Amino acid sequence: MNAPRTAPATIPTPDWDGVRTDFPLLTREIQGKSLIYLDSANTGQKPASVIEAVDDFYRRHNANVSRAVHTLGTEATDAYEGARSKLARFLNVRADELVLCSGTTFAINLVAYSWALPRLKSGDTLLVSRMEHHANIVPWQLVAERTGARIKVAELTADGSLDLPALYAAMTTDVKLLALAHVSNVLGTVNPVREICREARKRGIVTVVDGSQAAPHRALDVAAIGCDFYAITGHKMCGPTGTGALWARREHLQAMPPFIGGGEMIREVSFEGTVFNDAPHKFEAGTPNIAGFIGLGAAVDYLQSVGMANIEARENELLAHATEELLKIDGLRIFGRAPGKAAVISFLIEGAHAHDLATLLDLEGVAIRSGQHCAHPLLQFLGVAATCRASLAFYNTHDEIERFVVALKKARGLLA
Repeated sequence: MNAPRTAPATIPTPDWDGVRTDFPLLTREIQGKSLIYLDSANTGQKPASVIEAVDDFYRRHNANVSRAVHTLGTEATDAYEGARSKLARFLNVRADELVLCSGTTFAINLVAYSWALPRLKSGDTLLVSRMEHHANIVPWQLVAERTGARIKVAELTADGSLDLPALYAAMTTDVKLLALAHVSNVLGTVNPVREICREARKRGIVTVVDGSQAAPHRALDVAAIGCDFYAITGHKMCGPTGTGALWARREHLQAMPPFIGGGEMIREVSFEGTVFNDAPHKFEAGTPNIAGFIGLGAAVDYLQSVGMANIEARENELLAHATEELLKIDGLRIFGRAPGKAAVISFLIEGAHAHDLATLLDLEGVAIRSGQHCAHPLLQFLGVAATCRASLAFYNTHDEIERFVVALKKARGLLA
């Protein structure tokens, strides 16, 4: 069991202009214009401290982990396991319950193939919400095809919230697993995961929470959420690509067979059989992304130096400003208006295709995403083929929002 988390010390509100200077890429020009980066739900930008941590590892400490007794090997192992410990504290979980992997997609597949596949059978049901990213849909479909289990969809209300009464009614005795986003990557909806996991646990339903869009933007206490599995992606939280983690209850990790076999995940190998390492290492076959995880550890340090409460407050302020300005544009429709939503704005302008808008905005130096955002079932529910998505982060500014709106009005005029 985890001890209750000690309340974090209050961190003074940062100088946000100073914070912005920590991110080298934000000084770039695109198409001769100062970059306005509004695609942080896709990937977060990296502060100099993260870039330098990766560079320093390759320049001064490069060696494999958990294999060599020489100095470099010890330094690499200490830094790698140190990153695991930092991430565990960030999530308020035990380090020996945290599997380091390439990101949420790998983490959910690990649960699908190592927990679900050996257990599910015909007649069982997997309950998945309508707002899920493909990474929290497709693995369950693949498992269902192989086991005879079926997928049941938890639907949404008009403002993009989960229909909670319908969700709880859908938690019937045949449901063995619930897969749910903490924060929607399209709608920005923040789901009440603690309440939902409590209700699922009463019914004996295992819960898998996709925390990709939550970890970069709000303080997390995974132990308090009460889920069975929680997945995060490092590159969205100012860390390097190819990093992430799966937290799982200890009893699950002990019972689950390895997903991938190879070096480091074993204690002893003979042709008569193999004795596997303890969790979490039995799920970490092969040489990991050592530099990437050292960078992720630096990203955790950076986020905590800014303060997750400060980050959430800043992004809420930017969201309110952007929403107010966008709604002044004739013909603009925002998808997802759930109370307390995160700083993600998916929108369309009447008569303009999402890709055309995004292309014209790029000519003004504004980077947004257009398309289906790896959420085809959700966009089918919304009745649109694609949307534009502006996703904000604490390193954005109010001036950027004003310039984004001016650029969007210009693009709208060209497409009229």
